[in-house]
Formats: sequence, structure tokens, C-alpha cells
Amino acid sequence: MADGSDNIESRSQKPAYQITRFILLRLLGLVYAVAFLIAAQQLIPLIGSHGLLPLDLFLQRVRETVGSDWEGFLRIPSIFWLNHSDAALLTVSWIGFGLACVATAGFGNSILFFLLWALYLSIIHVGQDWYGYGWETQLCETGFLAVFLASPIDPRPFPKSPAPVPVIWLFRWLLFRIMIGSALIKLRGDPCWRDLTALYYYFETQPCPGPLSRWFHFLPRPVLQFGVLFNFLAELVAPWFIFWPRIARHIAGIIIALFFGSLILSGNLSFLDWLTLIPVVACFDDSFWIRFLPARAREFLSLKPASPTKVRIGVSWALVCVIGFLSIPVVQNLLSRRQIMNTSFEDRLQLVNTYGAFGSIGREQYVVVFQGSDSEFPVLNSDWKEYPYRGIPVDLRQMPPLVAPYQLHFDWQMWFASMAGLNEYPWTIHLVWKLLHGDPLATQLFARNPFPDHPPRFVRAMLYRYRFPAPGNSEGRWWERQELQEWFPTVAKDDQRLIQAMELEGWMQYETK
Repeated sequence: MADGSDNIESRSQKPAYQITRFILLRLLGLVYAVAFLIAAQQLIPLIGSHGLLPLDLFLQRVRETVGSDWEGFLRIPSIFWLNHSDAALLTVSWIGFGLACVATAGFGNSILFFLLWALYLSIIHVGQDWYGYGWETQLCETGFLAVFLASPIDPRPFPKSPAPVPVIWLFRWLLFRIMIGSALIKLRGDPCWRDLTALYYYFETQPCPGPLSRWFHFLPRPVLQFGVLFNFLAELVAPWFIFWPRIARHIAGIIIALFFGSLILSGNLSFLDWLTLIPVVACFDDSFWIRFLPARAREFLSLKPASPTKVRIGVSWALVCVIGFLSIPVVQNLLSRRQIMNTSFEDRLQLVNTYGAFGSIGREQYVVVFQGSDSEFPVLNSDWKEYPYRGIPVDLRQMPPLVAPYQLHFDWQMWFASMAGLNEYPWTIHLVWKLLHGDPLATQLFARNPFPDHPPRFVRAMLYRYRFPAPGNSEGRWWERQELQEWFPTVAKDDQRLIQAMELEGWMQYETK
């Protein structure tokens, strides 16, 4: 008696995607769970009623610009137009987390994935500076496609309705745009990608380096140059083969998956790498996955699913037409010498977007370190205590933490702030105000509060250059640093410059409530 794999191979002329759909939707559920957990734990200190960028003030300014709440909703669709209290932020986040856990466990249909998409879209539309990253819109685009990949009604892990092949192709189209966009932005950008030296700097200067980042940084130079070549193999060559027949498509998928596996090991790029593995799954049909399953599972999965209904076929091809139309400016952007990345040309629903990463590579790792002092006249460096971040280096002896797929929104923004100035990141004024008043919402953004009993008398921020020392150095340091300049001037809580800036930005009203 032939086992299930024989039955599947007998249908191999027409690939099936039941297992592919199962894996893809479970992985998406996991990424959604992480994203909603991040929101549940960080939205209040970031955009809550007493957060660094209060949501109430943001919606008020949108309302004043467009004229009404309804017009604001049409411009920025979000459930938080109905209620934007702290309780609402937490409720939406935890509901999303719960639904995502259901999807991760193997249960879900189009209704569940639509709710996940709508709830997360509501969050990123009001997340302001904290949610301006390409992977936020990428999650929305991926989640929208999942609505049409899942069974419309049946929530079981392996529903009778087949996975619609046109939607599988749309996932491959998403992967193609992500990879090609990333490759082209590198080739058109920093010359270190073209001369194969980018990885000489990347592992040391990336946002939130991980435990293995230093090991990667000190690999032999020829190995690092090969890494750049492998980057272009995965981003520029392999994507063209994901539309080919089975063998070429599977090989391309393996190459791309290995590439993202190396990124996961070498740093803390939020859930970006895990998220991009989702469309990679669409490169493989069931003939690939079945080889890794036990005989009983093969026999169960060998049962042929029901034929798709005409309505399901029509909806799938209608989606193809919509995505194809919305892809026109995206393709034009890919072909343009002035290519822009991580942008939506239709920014209300985030259905089709442009992507790209690390078009330029920093040569130095800069860190803004906030410091407080109890001294009446702080002059010496010993008079100051540092606020350590959760992910960005501060303590020279602290091993870089493993954070991803979790994201520390505050740390990421401070990484960008270190390469800019105070004027580009005015919310740091609000942060300093809160530190001077011992605000627990502000201090919880850091790994530790150096003033647990009372707030500091003064606060400032200094800019440092950080570097990896060689492993096994006699002092046991993970980092070495050099002080460069003052990034935020020394202020006390009664400093008139600070008070005027708070009033000008409209934050003072939220501190007196």
C-alpha cells in the first residue's frame, strides 16, 4: 500500500499548498503575536495619555488639519478615532495578541485574519515616530494577503477548501519586491556594497547588536566579502527564480531562507527577518514539506481537498488585479534612479508598499547616553549616573542582549537620534522633563533607573562613539567608547528653556493633568 507521499507525488504535476498555507499562517500568527505584545507593553509610555508623544495631541492636530474626526478617519483609518484612552490602547493590543495566539495554535479563517489586519493597521496609523519602520507596513501587506489565503469560514488547521494558487503567487510577488528593492537600494547607495566592504562595519554599527554580532564582526575579511556576495545572491539573483518551476523555486527559497537565518543570528532587527520568512514559505509546495512529516501525517494530508468555488476563484483573481494595479508605481520606483524605500504610494490601507534596508552603512556606532546628577554643581564625570538602554550599548562590560523578534521602539529611535540632532527628535525634550520629575513611564523605557528613590537634580545627554574590542581582551569588555560631545544640554526641572519648549510643543498640558 502506498503512503501519502506517493499520492502527493502522483499529483505533483499540479502543486498543492495545503501544508504551505498551514505553515505560512502559523508563522504569521507568531509575528502578529510578537507585534501586539510589543504594543501592549510599549504603547502607554510612548503614545499614551502621559506618553512621550500623546495620542490625544496627535489626533487633535490631525482633526484641526482636516476639519473633523470623520475626515481624519478617512485619511488615517484607525479604531482609535472612537476611543483613544489608555484602556483602549491596551484593550486593542491584548485582543490582537489573543487572536494572534489562536492563529499560531493552528486555528484561523479569513475573519480572524481580517481582524488582526484591521487592529494592527489601527495601531501603526497612530504610532507616529515609533511605528515609522518598513516592517510595520510590510506586516500589514502580508496580513492583508493572508485574509484571502485562509479559509473563508472553516477555522481548522487543514480546511477542506484548497489554498488559492493566485494568492500564493501574490506572496511570491511580495517577496520579489522586498528582495529586489533591498538589492537595488544597496547598489544605488553606499559604495561599500559595491566594493564588498559593507560587512566590515555592519555588525558593529547596526541598531541593537546581538550576542553574536562581535563574533561576526571579527570574521576574516575574505569571509565578510563573501557575505556581501551571498547577500546579493539572495537579494538580487534568487528572487527571479521564485516564479520558476518547482526545483528552481525550491532552491531559490532555500537560499533566501538561509540569508534571513544569518540575519537572525547576527543582530536584533526586530521581527523583520521573521516576517520576511513568511512569503519565503510560499516558494515551497507540499511536495517539499511532505518529506519532513511522519507517515501518519502524510496519509492524512494525502486526502485531496475540495475544489475551489467559483466565488473563491473570482475573488482571488480580483485581488490579483487590484494588487497588480497598485504595483504600477512600486515597479516604477524600482526602476527609478531616485528609488525610495519603505514608502506607501497608497498610504491609507498599506496594501502595496516599497521596501529596502541598509542602503547606507554607518562606519561608526554612535550612542546618545542620558545621564542624571544629584550634585549641586556637577562638574566631574563621576558626578553623573547613566540611564542604561535595554538594547543599545551603554555599559562597556555588558554583553549585547538577544532581543529580536521583539522590538524596543525607544531604543531604535535613539539609535537614529544619535546620527542626528536634538531638533530632529524634539520628543527627547519631553523625555528629559519626565526624567527630571521621576516619571515611572519614562524610566521604564530604560533597563534600570539610577535614581530609584528620587529624581535627579540635573539631566543631560552625551554622545559617544562605541567600538567592539577584540574578543578575549584582558579587561573583559564588550565595548570601548570615546566621548564626543554634548547632545542634550544640562538642564534642571525649573530651566525656563525646558519649560518653554514643553509649552511650545503642547506637552505641558498633559503633565499637569
